Amino acid sequence: MAKHIPNFPTDYDAILQRIANVSPKEYAKSRNYIDGAVSYLSPYISRGVVSTKQVFQLVLAKGYAPNSIEKFIQELAWRDYWQQVWRVKSNEINTDLKHEQQSVINHEMPSAILEATTEIEAIDEAIAAFYETGYLHNHVRMYLASISCNVAQSHWKHPAQWMYYHLLDGDWASNALSWQWVVGANSNKKYYANQENINRYCHTHQNNTFLDVDYEALPEMAIPTVLKATVQAKLVTPLPLKTPIQVDQTKPSCIYNYYNLDPIWRKEEAVNRILLLEPSVFEQYPIGQKAVDFMLALAKNIPNIQVYVGEFTELLKEYQLSKLYYKEHPLNTKYTGTEDTRDWMFGVKGYYPSFFAFWKKCKKELRF
Repeated sequence: MAKHIPNFPTDYDAILQRIANVSPKEYAKSRNYIDGAVSYLSPYISRGVVSTKQVFQLVLAKGYAPNSIEKFIQELAWRDYWQQVWRVKSNEINTDLKHEQQSVINHEMPSAILEATTEIEAIDEAIAAFYETGYLHNHVRMYLASISCNVAQSHWKHPAQWMYYHLLDGDWASNALSWQWVVGANSNKKYYANQENINRYCHTHQNNTFLDVDYEALPEMAIPTVLKATVQAKLVTPLPLKTPIQVDQTKPSCIYNYYNLDPIWRKEEAVNRILLLEPSVFEQYPIGQKAVDFMLALAKNIPNIQVYVGEFTELLKEYQLSKLYYKEHPLNTKYTGTEDTRDWMFGVKGYYPSFFAFWKKCKKELRF
């Protein structure tokens, strides 16, 4: 398999340079290949360091006509679409959204996925690299979901949590709803990939694996022996220890969190800047050490930010905070104060049962 190990700088100027280096036309041509010209912007978008709209506008500023880079714009719009579904459906995205997942025999995950021992070269190498880098190519994510759920017959929720735990670009809406799309819980049919497909997009030449069959055989095949053992992955967030912070009670406070690390948000205002890490949130949506370290490194782009480990209500009570600002997000429903909207690419809001119904509305705002 062609090996390309991405790196993810955390300095804001380096992040802006990464946006400047994006080649949206090359992206459209090769994005499905494991070594394709993908943008590697997803960790920064997911952590709210940059918005989809910001990326969109910076790319258009390079002189591209929207119709010449429609695929790139469309993929950005997918991120906003998943978030809109989460906003409307809330905790419903944690269960089978449209249809009950069929052929489920366990609510764990295959040990072979966790341990990178599926005996499919491209998959095992990708999982090993995933643990090292916190990144997975989008096609590999689909392969893992299909193998875990459609072949091994695990329910999607736990293996999706395992993936989210290790991802630097962990976006629960995108992750959970994409897994549900693969298993037919958020779509009208299951997604399968066979060995030929994996070989094509991962540049491998392997055969005689359990996936080395025609597509017609995949839905009917028995669970391969290598996938029969299952396990409950240990997913516990290693939050920093709680330490005191210094707050000027005469100033308002901007509340940041795992989904908002925007260094230019209310940048010119004299405020307390607090990164709030609520144990209750990370208990429900655990993340691993690499994701925690990445978050804290990105937070350093925000001058004078302090980290508070505790619940929102505890923060208010402990430091008698009054005027608060925060950004809208489905996990922030218990926040109080002034809610700032996020920078959405388009004015299209609400729930659409399919991305393409959403995209049809978005395209009306583009000048093709």
